[in-house]
Amino acid sequence: MAKFEYIAVNNKGEETAGAIEAGSKDDAINKLRGSGLFPTNVAPEGQLTAAVKQAKRSAAAGKSKGRKVKGKVKSKSLMVWTRQLATLIDSGLPLLRGLNVLSNQEPNPVLKSTVLQLADSVQTGSTFSESLAQHPKVFDKLYVNMVKAGELGGVLELVLNRLAGYQEKAQKLKNKIVSAMVYPVIVIVIAMGIVVFLLTYIVPQFKDIFENMVKGGAEALPPLTKGVIGASEFMQSQWYIIVAVLAAGFFGFKAYAATSAGKKGIDKLKLKSPLFGPVLLKSSVARFTRTLGTLVTSGVPILQALNITRDTAGNNIVADAIMKVHDAVKEGESMVNPLQASKIFPPMVISMVEVGEETGQLPEMLLKIADVYDDEVDNSVSALTSMLEPIMIVVLAVIVAVIVLALFQPLIKVITDFSA
Repeated sequence: MAKFEYIAVNNKGEETAGAIEAGSKDDAINKLRGSGLFPTNVAPEGQLTAAVKQAKRSAAAGKSKGRKVKGKVKSKSLMVWTRQLATLIDSGLPLLRGLNVLSNQEPNPVLKSTVLQLADSVQTGSTFSESLAQHPKVFDKLYVNMVKAGELGGVLELVLNRLAGYQEKAQKLKNKIVSAMVYPVIVIVIAMGIVVFLLTYIVPQFKDIFENMVKGGAEALPPLTKGVIGASEFMQSQWYIIVAVLAAGFFGFKAYAATSAGKKGIDKLKLKSPLFGPVLLKSSVARFTRTLGTLVTSGVPILQALNITRDTAGNNIVADAIMKVHDAVKEGESMVNPLQASKIFPPMVISMVEVGEETGQLPEMLLKIADVYDDEVDNSVSALTSMLEPIMIVVLAVIVAVIVLALFQPLIKVITDFSA
């Protein structure tokens, strides 16, 4: 038995180093993998001494001294990178060569560092899926398991193309939802700005004029005017109370949202809300069916695919429903009954899943459902935007009209008294 020194990465992405006894370098690599480590460098004792000491110092300090760069990788950047890698491999380029090519041209420093580490890991004998698993913050379970299924089936380039297509459609769906939210938020911010400006700047200037012009002073002002002036005075003198209430509401909501019951309550409210609920429900259905369909089509076992789909559902209510589907399938039952019992999924989805199970074409049927609901989300977003525009304009007009009317009523009273 010979002694080998190694540098490896654990499941958390932290670098570690040490020595291991094995019959050969390959045996050492297999032993390390069996213990949950992903070796990046293995060599006979003495050849890695300096590197091992450096790695140990890095581990003791709690950080890597290599090429690792902290930060996040945007989903759009990862989508483009996946498509590029799929194209290179599909063209006949070896995986390692493809990783090196993409690392040289990658503009994102975090992704560039990650790809370099992927190339090093693959070069030392790790599989691509094992290398991806070392970077959970960049590559989620869906990504890793699809690549693993592609490696086992010998269709890595096909799976990467499916992954890129999945990411592109998921990004498109996300953009649609965001675009539906942006307009009302902008209008609400503008409306609040106008109200604050009127109450803090315009109304105070009219207050003294009204008290001098109107017979009886401030007590004779119309009720609406009194209310607006009172709101103006409160905002000017007690503004800290408003700030405190808003801050308490914000942090209270954050604390509630951090609890398990809070997350479920908020997610349920999202799905039941009158305006955005239908759009969010359709997007959840599209995500569920596309994720599950893509995983099963790529060769991931149905139970494992359901677990991954649950983790990436994005909504706790939908995730609970998927968990019940998983439990039913595990017992050898159909997906249809738990989908119906959840009372979340529309009848059309349930019917198409049932047909897919009966015909043995469930993955294809799931992807068709996803395509249908992608179009449904697109139409719903367009309709929602068209409906919100007049509603927001009317709400803004009413707010401004109330303040303007409150300022004009005393003038009308002065003119009436003067004429009399």
